[in-house]
Amino acid sequence: MNALEWRAVLGLGLVYALRMVGMFMVLPVFALYARELPGGATPIAIGLAIGSYGLAQALLQVPLGLMSDRIGRKPVIFIGMAVFAVGSVVAGMAQSIEMLTIGRLLQGAGAVSSAVAALLADVTRDQVRTTAMAILGAGMGLAFILAIVTGPIVASWIGVHGIFFMTAGLALLTLPVVAFGVPTPALPSGTVGGFREVLSSPVLLRLNAGIFLLHALMTGLFVTAPIAIHDTLGLPSEQHWKVYLPILLISIVPVFPLIRVAEKGGHGGLIFRGAIALLGVSMGIAAFGYAHMTVLLLALLLFFIAFNYLEGALPSMISRRAPASRRGAALGMYSTSQFLGAFAGGATGGFAQSHFGLGGAFIACALLPIIWLLIPAGATFEKMPAPALKTHS
Repeated sequence: MNALEWRAVLGLGLVYALRMVGMFMVLPVFALYARELPGGATPIAIGLAIGSYGLAQALLQVPLGLMSDRIGRKPVIFIGMAVFAVGSVVAGMAQSIEMLTIGRLLQGAGAVSSAVAALLADVTRDQVRTTAMAILGAGMGLAFILAIVTGPIVASWIGVHGIFFMTAGLALLTLPVVAFGVPTPALPSGTVGGFREVLSSPVLLRLNAGIFLLHALMTGLFVTAPIAIHDTLGLPSEQHWKVYLPILLISIVPVFPLIRVAEKGGHGGLIFRGAIALLGVSMGIAAFGYAHMTVLLLALLLFFIAFNYLEGALPSMISRRAPASRRGAALGMYSTSQFLGAFAGGATGGFAQSHFGLGGAFIACALLPIIWLLIPAGATFEKMPAPALKTHS
C-alpha cells in the first residue's frame, strides 16, 4: 500500500477502535449493572437493552450508506458519531432499564460502519483493498479481546456509567481523526443509485448471503465455545482471554500471505472457497473433539484463520463489484446482513445447544459453511479493473 492508503487504514482503524472499545468493555458487566438499576430489570428487559443496539444498526446501515453516496462519507460519519456519543451519555445517565435501552438505541443509530467501509474503499486500490480490510478486521479483533479483558477492571474504577461516559468522549475524539487524518475522497461521478439497484445484483446478493452466514457462524460459535472452554480447560470466563488472545494473534499470521496469493496469483476463487470449507472443517473437528484440549484449540485456530481471511475479503469484494455511486448503499446492505446474521446465529446456537448439547451446537455451526458452499458463485470472482484513485488530502 502507498502512503495515502496507509493513512486511510490507520486513521479509520483508529476510528473503529475509539468507537468500539467502550462498547466492548461494557459487555462483560452490562447484565449485572442493568439488574442493579432502580426498579430492577427482568432478563428479557436486559436482553432487549443489549440487543437494541444491534437492531438500530441493522435498520439504519442502508439509509446512512445511501446518504453517504449523496452527501459524502465524512459528513455521515460526523453525524453518526455525534449521535453515538449522545446515546452513550444517555446510557451513562440512565436510572432505569427503559432509559438505558433508549441510550443503547441511540448508540446503534450512529450506524456508520457502511460509510467507514465505503470511505476506505474509495481511497484504496482494488489490489490492496482486501489487505486494508483485513488490517481493520484484525485491529477490531485485538480491540475486542483487550476490551473484554480490561472491562471489568475499568468498571471497578469508574463504574459502568463511567464506561458509557468514556465511550462518548472517545467517540468525539474520532471527529478530528476523520476530518484531518483520513484522506477525503471525491464524490463518485454518475447517477447515485439506490437500494433497488443493490438488491437487483445477483453477485451482491450472494456476497451478502455469505456475510450473513459468516456472522451467524461466529455468533453461534461464541454461544457454544465459552462453555466448551470452561468445561474442557477448566477456565472461568474472566480468563478466557488467555485462549482467545494467542489464538487470534497466531491466526493472523497466515492471513496476509493468503491475501497476497489470492490477489496476485489469480487464485482468489479457490482460496475463498477453501476458507469457507475450512470453517466447516473446524466446526466438525470441534463437534467430535471439543472435550479434548488440543483438539478444541486446533478447531478454534482453524476457525479464526478462515474467519479473518473472509472478514477482509468480503467487504473488499462488495466494494469492487458495486459501482462507486452505489458503494455506500451496497456496504450498508452488507452491514445489515452482518447484524441480522449475528442475531440468527445466536438464536440458532442457543436452540441447538439446548436441544442437542455442545456437540449438536457445533454441528449446527458446521452446516452454515456447507450451505454457503452450495450458493452458486456466478461472476463473484471475475477480475475487475482498478479504478483511478481520486482524493483530496
